[in-house]
Amino acid sequence: MDIETVRAETPACEHVLHFNNAGASLMPLPVVAALQGVLDDEVALGGYEAERRAAADLTAFYDEFAALLNGRSEEIAYVENATRAWDMAFYGLELGPGDRVITHGSEYVSNYLALLQQAERRGFEIDVVGSDETGQIDVAALERAIRPETKLIAITHVPTQGGLVNPAEDVGRIARAHGVLYMLDACQSVGQIDVDVARIGCDILSGTGRKFLRGPRGTGFLWVRCEVVERIDPPFLDLRAANWTGPDSYEMAPGARRFETWESFVAGRVGLMAAVRYARGIGMAAIEARVETLGQQLREALDGLRGVSVHDRGARKCGIVTLRKEGIAPAEMAARLREEGINVSVSQVSSARLDLGPRGIDALLRASVHYFNTEAEVVRFAEAVDRL
Repeated sequence: MDIETVRAETPACEHVLHFNNAGASLMPLPVVAALQGVLDDEVALGGYEAERRAAADLTAFYDEFAALLNGRSEEIAYVENATRAWDMAFYGLELGPGDRVITHGSEYVSNYLALLQQAERRGFEIDVVGSDETGQIDVAALERAIRPETKLIAITHVPTQGGLVNPAEDVGRIARAHGVLYMLDACQSVGQIDVDVARIGCDILSGTGRKFLRGPRGTGFLWVRCEVVERIDPPFLDLRAANWTGPDSYEMAPGARRFETWESFVAGRVGLMAAVRYARGIGMAAIEARVETLGQQLREALDGLRGVSVHDRGARKCGIVTLRKEGIAPAEMAARLREEGINVSVSQVSSARLDLGPRGIDALLRASVHYFNTEAEVVRFAEAVDRL
């Protein structure tokens, strides 16, 4: 699929320059049609009949995601958002006094809050591995940090506060070598990077539909390797996640379905399936290459502007670009750019204390390109920043 077709199926591109994380979730028309089709059936026929009519697409959800991630359909669960998907797996792990969990300073705020809460409840210890000279997780330090008590490595693939891409495959090799469970937050990477769970070597992966996959908001997914699913006790069950086999007995659903709930956003599930199918139709390798190219072009355009500093770290960088400009706060920059029809977002230190805090950064302007953006839009954005 070429860029002209993509933009024709993304009408909002013609009116507003979308360079924010929400902009990455501009739904293509085929995704909107799939979503609207279920909603129309709910209006005309009611929720149960609409779900029955959508049965083939609901089954395709698992097959499409399995193909996208190079996993198995039984390893996929639909969850209402990325954080809840991460929680459903993490809160089900058997962690207790004496155990240790390794993470990195770029970890997402919601995940780290969960780590803190469970460490307080269960008595395990959190080890924060430092960064190497590029700013990504130091894989040599990671290996040195592993002890017999280490039960989990939990990191974020692409942090929300910058363009860093953590070396997920290197982490996977270390985790496998030491027999440590490996959990990867792929909320910002699935949809802009070709994510292959077999190549990465993770055991658990979570993500959202609303960002780079360009699916509906209020949708997410969880992938759990078949070989480890029995080691996770879901924090709660319902009639979707388990079978009530007798007055005093039950059996959990096989595979990752044990992390689902019976009541869910059916239209959203179908819309997310359509979004995955759309991305696969373009090709994840092609999407990844274009996003990385546009991201690098944007950094180069911003680097030449007076008073502008780019703050992305890592040996490898993606389509998220973060910056500051002397004399103007990121929130004010975002407001003024919005007046020019340019949507961006702001990352605050309160959501990345272990990363932005030590760097002395209180906030950053975040501009996220996607494959539907153009080189001319990169130039337009840089010129708008220069005028501020």
